[in-house]
Amino acid sequence: MATEQELSNFLKSVEKRAYKRSLYHVRNEESALDIVQDSMLKLAEHYGDKPVAELPMLFQRILSNCTLDWFRRQKTRNALFSSMSDFEGPGEDGADFDLLEAYSGPEGGETAQSAEDLVRRAQVFHDIEAEIQELPSRQREAFLMRYWEEMDVAETAAAMGCSEGSVKTHCFRAVQTLSKALKAKGIEL
Repeated sequence: MATEQELSNFLKSVEKRAYKRSLYHVRNEESALDIVQDSMLKLAEHYGDKPVAELPMLFQRILSNCTLDWFRRQKTRNALFSSMSDFEGPGEDGADFDLLEAYSGPEGGETAQSAEDLVRRAQVFHDIEAEIQELPSRQREAFLMRYWEEMDVAETAAAMGCSEGSVKTHCFRAVQTLSKALKAKGIEL
């Protein structure tokens, strides 16, 4: 059974990746934070007494379910109400905040880059993020779990509630689609 410290350490280790995954799905920073927080609370409340080895799979499944719940709530809310924020323009500087563009690289890393390099890097990140967001939801979910979360096929299948073959198919199709789209934009990774 997981101790409070083990549970806390686990949650600290997954918070940033879980946030990024949620952000890719919902495309809203506050909502992504809410989803991650709700997922962490549910894990702690309902499964805090489980063995440490089971926590990653449980958390991924809870995170997926919380994300689906968010989409269901949005669909219902949008059918009933119009939000005034839907009619607002971009931020003060004329552009929406982009987490990948704000990424400054690893701490202690090379900081002296030309403006051209920074702009090129930001554009590549933006293009990659845009293409990931265009993937069908199941492909995007499988791709992010396998390559962002670094989960193996069995863990991804358990978290998504599908077979290992489905995970492999979703990932293959996602990689093929991303490769074609990025190659068409002149991006070779």
